[in-house]
Amino acid sequence: MGLSTHVLDTMHGCPAAGMEVSLFSTHGDEATLIQRLVLNRDGRTDAPLFDNASLRAGTYRLTFGVAAYFKSRGVELPEPCFLDRVSIDFGVAHADQHYHVPLLVSPWSYSTYRGS
Repeated sequence: MGLSTHVLDTMHGCPAAGMEVSLFSTHGDEATLIQRLVLNRDGRTDAPLFDNASLRAGTYRLTFGVAAYFKSRGVELPEPCFLDRVSIDFGVAHADQHYHVPLLVSPWSYSTYRGS
């Protein structure tokens, strides 16, 4: 399955449908955009970010448009908001394994882990 992600909105207790996500490859301080997409009604991508054949060992970044998502849900956020974008930098050491990078998020906090 390669690389996948999903987002759960812990403020509303539901998937973060409509949240924008960007995937970058990283090399030191440089980041190269690979793709930008919007999460479906289940808070997931419609297809894996990388399948098994195209995932390569290396470092990557997922950036999630948290503030824009919550504003689109009608949540009043202070300016500047506490969390605007959440970026997760992670490494893929074994390209033959599945890497799942979920995000649990509210306007005030987030957590992630390597899922299955």
